[in-house]
Amino acid sequence: MTDSRPVLTMTGISKSFPGVRALHDVDFRLFPGEVHALMGENGAGKSTLIKVLTGVYGIDEGTVTLGGEQVAFTGPMRAAAAGVSTVYQEVNLCTNLSVAENIFIGREPRRLGGVRWREMRRRARELLARLDLDVDVTTQLSAHSLAVQQMVAIARAIDVRARVLILDEPTSSLDADEVEQLFRIMRQLRDEGIAILFVTHFLDQVYRIADRITVLRNGTLVGEYQTDELPQFSLVEKMIGKELDALERLDEQQRRTAPAPTGGAALVEAAELGRKGAVVPFTLRVQSGEVVGLAGLLGSGRTEVARLLFGADRADHGHVAVDGGRVPLRTPTQAIDRGIGFCSENRRAEGIVPELTVRENMILAMQAARGWSRPIPRRRQDELVDRYVKALSIRPANPELPVRNLSGGNQQKVLLARWLITEPRLLILDEPTRGIDIGAKTEIQRLVVELSDGGMAVLFISAELEEVLRLSHRVAVMRDRTMVAQLDNDDTLDADRVMQTIASGSHREEVNR
Repeated sequence: MTDSRPVLTMTGISKSFPGVRALHDVDFRLFPGEVHALMGENGAGKSTLIKVLTGVYGIDEGTVTLGGEQVAFTGPMRAAAAGVSTVYQEVNLCTNLSVAENIFIGREPRRLGGVRWREMRRRARELLARLDLDVDVTTQLSAHSLAVQQMVAIARAIDVRARVLILDEPTSSLDADEVEQLFRIMRQLRDEGIAILFVTHFLDQVYRIADRITVLRNGTLVGEYQTDELPQFSLVEKMIGKELDALERLDEQQRRTAPAPTGGAALVEAAELGRKGAVVPFTLRVQSGEVVGLAGLLGSGRTEVARLLFGADRADHGHVAVDGGRVPLRTPTQAIDRGIGFCSENRRAEGIVPELTVRENMILAMQAARGWSRPIPRRRQDELVDRYVKALSIRPANPELPVRNLSGGNQQKVLLARWLITEPRLLILDEPTRGIDIGAKTEIQRLVVELSDGGMAVLFISAELEEVLRLSHRVAVMRDRTMVAQLDNDDTLDADRVMQTIASGSHREEVNR
């Protein structure tokens, strides 16, 4: 740290919502020239603390001091103007505008009422050069990867002379090389004296980049620690409030105990199914009670496979059979009618409906299957919702709260409940544990095992190879939008072998076994 005085101090912060105490008497300090990790389970209060700081929410109790002066921002724009900028997990930029326009939107250099386009593009190139990013600033933002979009958001943040840069789950959708690029930029900004608040669920990344750690649990402060003085197992204990041996028992309990189904007929079989420009035709069969994992790098085609099987995208090659009979899957409704559920990785855009309650979000898929002319009786809704709120430990356990008030992990559980209510025969889970804490991740992994043991087929997609290997009976490997292998998850299969398969594209002979 370059300065012994904090640039930001939050003291005695408390915030409540109807039926929820999100924060209680929380203190937080941030120093110039440091990367400070804010850690805690989903629902611990991390997002609420950030939103209180940036003026999204008002403060019930407590004070915020920035640069020695007490502040109370009335919104993120006011916070950014004062030097507190936030880059969220879902980049909040305008993808239909150019890179340069996104950097300077609302702050365009003008002369006589007109935008000075040449000046704006020159300044945009200079900003991106500072981040060692070489892209055409005149191109639409949508033409670039999520990693580039995040760099553009960071460039915008530092251009407004940020003293505090908040990065909320910035690495959740990045591959290893993109993470390294982001970390290099973070170190550069830290060395320039910018204070960086870093929120992530990847523990290894915390120990690679963070100077200090603050831990929250259940809306209260657990403590503030130097990273090099807090062992990783101690951090986990402080986050979840359980001893490490209890966590290890949970891990053992969630492992597969039932053997892989053998010799049975396929519940769902895709035969040379494909879509031009999305995924090369592939063949895949899934039996009842089987967990098939999809492994591959970001952009390898995992999500495209899931969307074809659910009818969210229409295949232009091949077909799908359910119980041995060919069926059309041109729409999600047709997939739901045949017992297929799909929990998208993009819970914000394709999952939750923020304005609706937890109950209303849970019953959406079942109501859609019945048709809107046959509403589910309220008593039946309450019975189903109460069952799954308890079964999935959704917190807070109030089904009439707006789902937007829940943490990311609990929103993910609401989406799982939505599909479990429909009693699917095949459940497709696309990154169900992405961006959620270790406790919620453990619960969801255990649920996958229980569903499989109960006879449900599961297609499980995750960027974390160890998670795929832990849960799957068989692993289908994707590379360059091609299914290059299907590997039995026996004693010989490990992460190294899967990575070698991804790297080489070998074992193609195993695909149609």
